[in-house]
Amino acid sequence: MSKLAILGGPATRQKPFPAWPIYDEGEERALLEVLRSGQWWSGSLSYGGPSGGGAESKSQEFEQAFAAFHGVRFGLACATGTAALELALKAAGVGPGDEVIVPPYTFLATASAPLLVGAIPVFCDIEPGTLNLDPARLLEAITPRTKAIIPVHFAGVAADMEGILAIARPRGIFVLEDAAHGHGGGTRAGRLGALGDAGTFSFQASKNMTSGEGGLVLTDNAEVAELCNSYIWAGRKVGRPWYEHYRLGWNYRITEFQSAILLQQLKRLPEQTARRMRSGYWLNERLAQVPGIEPMAVPEWVTEHAFHLYIFRFDAEAFGMSRERFLEALQAEGIPCSGGYSQPLYRNPLFVENNFWGNGAPLTPPGEKIDYLRFVEQCPVSERACREAVWIEHRVLLAEPEEIADIARAIEKIYFCRGDLRD
Repeated sequence: MSKLAILGGPATRQKPFPAWPIYDEGEERALLEVLRSGQWWSGSLSYGGPSGGGAESKSQEFEQAFAAFHGVRFGLACATGTAALELALKAAGVGPGDEVIVPPYTFLATASAPLLVGAIPVFCDIEPGTLNLDPARLLEAITPRTKAIIPVHFAGVAADMEGILAIARPRGIFVLEDAAHGHGGGTRAGRLGALGDAGTFSFQASKNMTSGEGGLVLTDNAEVAELCNSYIWAGRKVGRPWYEHYRLGWNYRITEFQSAILLQQLKRLPEQTARRMRSGYWLNERLAQVPGIEPMAVPEWVTEHAFHLYIFRFDAEAFGMSRERFLEALQAEGIPCSGGYSQPLYRNPLFVENNFWGNGAPLTPPGEKIDYLRFVEQCPVSERACREAVWIEHRVLLAEPEEIADIARAIEKIYFCRGDLRD
């Protein structure tokens, strides 16, 4: 076994992994088509899904194609993934004083979107094997004020939607899937984003499908779709005069350039998902043999794992070094990696200080400060994940099989040479 790269030895990986985003002449042609057409925005309030009629713009074409891919009636494209969450919550009637249950191990938008429509995020812990919202903890988080639940398909593995819906449906609680990591993922019941009352996606630069920015709401509910569409278009209404506004909305439109790119990205998504799954499942099997490395579980209901991230739990005691030292050593071996979130959302100053009332936001304070630090005791799995998780980006999983093997070889090298390192 050669000397560790962090100590001056040769790195296991001598060349970079695939870059992201991936594009080809398809995106180039699509962008030039939009450029030369002079139609740089959709310019039409009509919307629909697979049965919604012909598309008049690239944005409508993409909405219909993405909805059809998921087997859902309506797709509403918008400016960002955060905007998609806001739109869906507002269309569901979530507003001031309502509570929305969210996991604390996720990007800020899952919890900030409820705040942006005046609701209060309530954190519920995650499962240790998947890092997804734990249905077993939901009942203790539900109160008479609970209006919605936002499960996240974290890292691209499907949350337990059957368990979550079984709790939410009898209580009339709206279930909004945050599928920002879920492009191409699926279960026996359907694709991610198409299992709850609505689902949202992000097309931000790091996502498995990207146009730099962008978002989308999926739903089979015609009323929710109509409201989302109106909110995207400044409160307008299909079939009514352009300068007639029916409700307080936003200008949250996606552009024709973004939609043209996304139509091309969607074409290669199935093949890329298959490559990520091949790489991720191979790593799961190989790395499970290394002491101190615990790959994330793949629930039996998963049919397609999106693998937005490849994640494993790092047990410092079993491996024989701290996670921080391990990350340094793995990066030196040429494997891009990180520790992910440094803290659960509720530890952020935004929540600790309740710094979301006022400042021009359309929010009404509840009358007393919300003690978000109480979730430190209520969410031990999220606390542990922030100390133990190791993340590898999805682009890495698009490498050839012999290149994926470099990841395993690097981790095994560090383990067998761990005695050479001192924290």
